[in-house]
Amino acid sequence: MTAMKWFFSFLKKYRGRMIFAMFLVTIVSLIAIVNPRISGIVVDDIIKGGDHSKLPIMMVVMIVTTLLRAVLKYWFLLIFETSSQGMLYSLRDYVYRRLMAQDFDFFNRNRTGDLMSRMTGDMDAIRHFVAFVTYGIYENSLLFIIALVMIFIADYRLALCMIAVMPITIWATYRQLREVKPAFHNIRKRFSSLNTFVQENVSGNRVVKAFAKEDYETQKFNRENDGYRDSELRATDIWKKYVPIFEFMANVLTVILYLVGGIMVVKKQMTIGTLVTISGYLWMLNNPLRMAGWLANDYQRFVTSVEKIYSTVIVEPRIFSPENAITKKRFEGEIEFSHVSYRANDEMILKDINFHIKPGETIGIIGATGSGKTTLMNLLNRFYDVTDGEIKIDGIKLKDLDLYSIRNNIGLAMQDVFLFSDTVEGNIAYGRPDCTFEEVVAAAKIADAHDFIMKMPEGYDTIVGERGVGLSGGQKQRISLARALLKEPSIIILDDTTSAVDMETEAQIQKELKALDGKHTVFIIAHRISSIKEADQILVLDNGRIVETGRHQELLDKKGYYYTVFHHQYGDFEEIMETTRKAGANIG
Repeated sequence: MTAMKWFFSFLKKYRGRMIFAMFLVTIVSLIAIVNPRISGIVVDDIIKGGDHSKLPIMMVVMIVTTLLRAVLKYWFLLIFETSSQGMLYSLRDYVYRRLMAQDFDFFNRNRTGDLMSRMTGDMDAIRHFVAFVTYGIYENSLLFIIALVMIFIADYRLALCMIAVMPITIWATYRQLREVKPAFHNIRKRFSSLNTFVQENVSGNRVVKAFAKEDYETQKFNRENDGYRDSELRATDIWKKYVPIFEFMANVLTVILYLVGGIMVVKKQMTIGTLVTISGYLWMLNNPLRMAGWLANDYQRFVTSVEKIYSTVIVEPRIFSPENAITKKRFEGEIEFSHVSYRANDEMILKDINFHIKPGETIGIIGATGSGKTTLMNLLNRFYDVTDGEIKIDGIKLKDLDLYSIRNNIGLAMQDVFLFSDTVEGNIAYGRPDCTFEEVVAAAKIADAHDFIMKMPEGYDTIVGERGVGLSGGQKQRISLARALLKEPSIIILDDTTSAVDMETEAQIQKELKALDGKHTVFIIAHRISSIKEADQILVLDNGRIVETGRHQELLDKKGYYYTVFHHQYGDFEEIMETTRKAGANIG
């Protein structure tokens, strides 16, 4: 399917209405011949001929046709506008659904600003085409043809003189369309780049201010702004070449009319009434010539926008539910990784990962930054697909399961916490918007968030601001944790969720999480050993491999990687505490 066929598929629903509107445009254009014809009759028969009895009838006809044209034009304008808005609604909904269906890899490869420009500027160019350009091209073409026919009927000699400008107009329109297309492609590219830059800097304004880089970012913005301005000016240079040609051709018609027509009237080859009639048709020739350049620009802008949007939505997601996918309302929580490897951009991220988790177990995952901890959980969520090996949940291959079933059964508190511009309650209840307020409070208490929420100005009704602005890192993490827990999933993934909280708060959260034992399979990704030391199983990752596995004490006894990390964090603290405890026991 081509981009244009794809676009016109959204207009099928409005085809009947738009055909009727085009019919009204035709009627309005045809009625336009009445008043000039009456003007000629008034001059020849009433003013020169002295037959004043016709004047009232002529005036009534002119008033009626003028009113009728106004009413019909209002009608078809309303149809085109409502059809364009309805089409745009369907188109925007489709594009947004396509974006929501895309996988992580798609958003890694496409900038947010580019996607935003597809949903804003490009959409508006399409709406403008449907609401104005479609009937504008048809109406102006029809007016031009009708005017030529009527002038031929009035006097074919004058019509032949006027038609002489058409080849130049057609040539100029063709040349403009060819030249303006790459210019509009460059405009959309520059607009997307500017959009991306502004979006990133507004989102990251705190970093900019923290590093006192306002002037530096302003200079970068000016370069982006200059690039967009220059692309618009280059397109304007094309218009400057061709729009004056159209304007000149329109004025040439006036010169031809009054020069040639005036000579013919003087020589008694044409009546003044006929000249007045043809003069009345002149605007029907001039207006299309003047509009030709602008309509050509709008059409090319529309084509460019459709191609840009289509190139975005035509991309098929690499992660999708298989045919006859297995759907489960709730998993038991048994998980198995069998010889799993994952490669991205020719770099091996995970290598031959093997482990088996029983339902209800708590699994700790620790390792250096970049060792593959988060990637491991991304594969479990099927945000990406494994390169080799397979993952099973409850003995079923992950790729055989319905994507919604997988992700609906997993409560994920991400490392990079994202909160919506909503109330605290709305953010916590995001996974279960139909839950009760009491359930929201219960989840907040488990995440140790209830106390600080109640200290906020409006408690759970407090608007947290975009991306959680106004909350500390620890507060955002605890709201994110509450959001994951409220889903009551069979599998919970906590990706470094307590890194920004103090040790006392972390201990409280760990205490609350222990109460969940047996109800959920819990993965805890952490850098602090205090977060995972009570886990049923601890996986130690290094350079994409599991180098150690076992319980806390077992791993300490191995005196390997885990032992080294433990002593870097605690030194000999626990050994001292154990010695003190034994000494106290001996004294007793």
